[in-house]
Amino acid sequence: MNRIAVRSVVGGLLGGRNCNRYISTAVAVRPLDGALFLNRRNGDVLGGFYWRRMMSTVPQSAETASLGEKEQKESQSSVSDDAKKGSDSVVVSNYWGIQRPKITREDGSEWPWNCFMPWETYKSDLSIDLSKHHVPKTFLDRVAYRTVKLLRIPTDIFFQRRYGCRAMMLETVAAVPGMVGGMLLHLRSLRKFQQSGGWIKALLEEAENERMHLMTMVELVKPVWYERLLVLAVQGVFFNAFFVLYVLSPKLAHRVVGYLEEEAIHSYTEYLKDIDSGKIENVPAPAIAIDYWRLPKDSTLKDVITVIRADEAHHRDVNHFASDIHFQGKELREAPAPLGYH
Repeated sequence: MNRIAVRSVVGGLLGGRNCNRYISTAVAVRPLDGALFLNRRNGDVLGGFYWRRMMSTVPQSAETASLGEKEQKESQSSVSDDAKKGSDSVVVSNYWGIQRPKITREDGSEWPWNCFMPWETYKSDLSIDLSKHHVPKTFLDRVAYRTVKLLRIPTDIFFQRRYGCRAMMLETVAAVPGMVGGMLLHLRSLRKFQQSGGWIKALLEEAENERMHLMTMVELVKPVWYERLLVLAVQGVFFNAFFVLYVLSPKLAHRVVGYLEEEAIHSYTEYLKDIDSGKIENVPAPAIAIDYWRLPKDSTLKDVITVIRADEAHHRDVNHFASDIHFQGKELREAPAPLGYH
C-alpha cells in the first residue's frame, strides 16, 4: 500500500499540469443550510452534503470563458446565416431538388425578374388599327355598351386627368376577365372531358399581359393608401359581378370586355396627348417594361404607353371575336384561339 501511495504522489508530481486527472472528482464539504443550498447552481446534493463537480481539467473560469466564446461564435454564425438568407430571400432545399435555373439576357447578364421569363417577352405590334369600334347591333350589345359608359362616369369624376392613376385602376379591372373566363373554361373542360380549343391559354395570356401592365404602372405611379383601398374595393366587386355574368352569358361578358378595352385605348390616347403637350413628364421607362416589351434601353414613358395601348387593342379584338362566336350559336372551342395575340 505504501508503494502504491508513493507511486501516486510521484506520478502526480511528474504529471505537472495533468495532476487533476488523479484527484478525486468529488470533494465533500460541510452540510448546506437552506438558503445556501438554494443559491448553489453548479452542484448536486447527496446525503445532505454538497458534492462539487470537478469532471473537467479546465478551471471553471476558463470553462465559462470558452462557453461564452462558443455562444458568441454561434450567434455570429446565426446572424451571418440570416443575412445570407435575407440576401438570397429563399433557401434552396437540396432534399426537394427545387432550384431556379440560371437565366441570362441576350447580352449574358443575369435575368433579374421572377414574375416573367425571357421567353414570355415580346415586341408589341404597333401597326394594329386603333380606331376600330364594334357598333352595337343587338339588345345585349347595347346593354354592354351602356354599362361600360356608365362605369366610366365615376372614373372620370375621381381621376379626372390623372391618367397614371386612372391606368393603374383600369389595369386592376382589366386583368380580371381573362382569369375568370380561363378559370371557368378550365372547369368546364374538366367536367365535360372536352378540349378548349386553346381558349383557356389565350384568356390566361390576356390576364397575365394585363397584370404586367399593372406592374409597370405601379412602378410609374406609386399609388397612395386610399388609391390602394379603392383598388381592393373595385376588384372585389368587379370579380364577383363578372363571374356571375360569365356564368349567365359568356357572349355578354366578352362584349363588355371588348368595350372596356375600347375605353382603355381612348384613355391611353389621352395619356399620350398629355405627354406630348408637356403636362406629364416623359420620364425614362421602368426596367421591367424594357425587358418585358424588349424596348430599347433609352425608352421613355411615351414608348411604354404606346405598347400598352397596342396590347389593349389586341385584347379588344379577341373579346369582340369571342362574343361574335357565341352570338353565332357556337362554342369557343369550335373556333381557333388567338394564342400569342397580345
